[in-house]
Amino acid sequence: MYEQKTKETDESVVEFIEKVESPKKREDAYRLIQMFTEVTGFEAKMWGPSIIGFGAYHYVYKTGHEGDAPLVGFSPRKAKISLYFAPGDPAREALLEKFGKHTTGKACVYINKVDDIDIDVLEELVRQSVSFLQSLYPEKK
Repeated sequence: MYEQKTKETDESVVEFIEKVESPKKREDAYRLIQMFTEVTGFEAKMWGPSIIGFGAYHYVYKTGHEGDAPLVGFSPRKAKISLYFAPGDPAREALLEKFGKHTTGKACVYINKVDDIDIDVLEELVRQSVSFLQSLYPEKK
């Protein structure tokens, strides 16, 4: 049976950030927490050992694989800051064209520092990702 690796934990977000070696990455992490919290309305929670997530959704794939994940999040990693948005969101690419200096992976967008990007576009990426995931995986009441 598959065991999901990245789960929400009770670990302290502040303690995690304070362990980040780079003072600039720590400063950026606090800026991102403030912005993600304001835009999503969710408080920051640790997901696994290194992802700071906001909100959550339960997904079920066609294969039957299912699990929980944060709606959006980020991780101040050693090399770059990883930003986590909805995979498969068709609106993401157009927003990324105006985003600033970044690279992309399947679900991640990587930045060196917050000063390299347009914060207004980041706010829109966060809003769009949350909206996309909540429409794709509505909460069951």
